[in-house]
Amino acid sequence: MQFNQVNNQEPIFHIEVDKIKPNPYQPRKNFDPEALNELASSIREYGILHPLVVTKIETASPTGTEVEYLLISGERRLMAAKLAGLERVPVIVRAAMSDRERLELAIIENIQRENLNPLETARAYVKLQEQFGLTQREIAVKVSKSRESVANTMRLLNLPTFAQDALCKGQINESQARLLLMVSDIKEQQAVFNDLVLNSLSVRELRNRIKTKKEKADGDATFEPSSSMQPKTDPEITSFEEQLMEILGTKVKVQSEGEGGKLMINFYSKEELHGLIEKLVQKRTSQTAFHQEKNEEKLLIERIPDPNPDDAPMIIRHDDDQQSSNDEFVV
Repeated sequence: MQFNQVNNQEPIFHIEVDKIKPNPYQPRKNFDPEALNELASSIREYGILHPLVVTKIETASPTGTEVEYLLISGERRLMAAKLAGLERVPVIVRAAMSDRERLELAIIENIQRENLNPLETARAYVKLQEQFGLTQREIAVKVSKSRESVANTMRLLNLPTFAQDALCKGQINESQARLLLMVSDIKEQQAVFNDLVLNSLSVRELRNRIKTKKEKADGDATFEPSSSMQPKTDPEITSFEEQLMEILGTKVKVQSEGEGGKLMINFYSKEELHGLIEKLVQKRTSQTAFHQEKNEEKLLIERIPDPNPDDAPMIIRHDDDQQSSNDEFVV
């Protein structure tokens, strides 16, 4: 391992490529082979201009301490370096990180470089939410985006397979994909998607087509409630929805029906559904434990014994001649 430092910045080490392990939390899964070969050619000519980021892993063994490095960011550069035949690559070694910190840094680094496609970003957000318990608002702060932007990206996982594939391949963009989510019927969604791809519709054209279809469908309905008949939004219900969305990190809709109603929770993948169930179970478990603890405290207070539980009442007699023999005080 070689070492050098440039302009008083973080020290840069040159480490053997076979000692660097890939990051299991790397959100980027798709690498264009042609682009990798182009990068490998550039590396042969100019070298690696931006160091990789790794964290050091030391493992005890019978022969001593074995040192390896876990890649945090720069997997594409590492793959290209191997194609170029490099034995060592420049790296910056960061302090030991938790799994969550490794995922966060990998996501942020890729987003800043715009290396992730929208679905890879969405899956990374879901992993932060489900595996590490972050809310959409917390994720938004970490990646310097709005909560709405994070939520909209995660919704892309609700697209059918044909639309997800097209998005990954760049046949449609993220704005067009989000518009497809406005079409709830899968057959109609397929038809709109085919129209989009075959006619190369712009975002505006696609929005107008979907709007026209919805208006036509509404016009064909036998009865459409007037705006005066639409239920008014209850501020208390809206507040409940916001609280649930903050806790669960997804869209929640409360629909009142007389004294009862429905609670609708959106999820965009089976993994997110499992995460929501776990959150609800954990919430219920923690509340049950809290109430049980309070009940135990109450019982404990009720069971505090009298300082002298077995003492019989004391009778103090006065043998004073001036007191009557019947003069007694019971304590």
